[in-house]
Amino acid sequence: MKLPEEGMLLRIFVGETDQHKGKVLYEQIVIKARELNLAGATVVRGIMGFGADSRMHSAKLLRLSEDLPIVIELVDTEENLNKLLPFLDETVQEGLITLEKVRVIKYRHK
Repeated sequence: MKLPEEGMLLRIFVGETDQHKGKVLYEQIVIKARELNLAGATVVRGIMGFGADSRMHSAKLLRLSEDLPIVIELVDTEENLNKLLPFLDETVQEGLITLEKVRVIKYRHK
């Protein structure tokens, strides 16, 4: 797959314990992205953060360390990323979703 130089970055912020149909939400998002043949996805676990509810999530606070912030990043064309949006609308009950322009420098595999 080749990506154009002008791509889009879809970034999804959810909680580590968020679920969809009894399964971990971030895993379901990545699986759906793969089913849609998107260019790729990366899941990053945050060590600290807060969202719209202003509740602090931190690896330092033992009782909250089970629900750390998760960020899923996908870079592809806007057209391809738009295929994922209905699924996100259905599954992301709490969180933040952003879309921004990015310049793709290199996208290769062996």
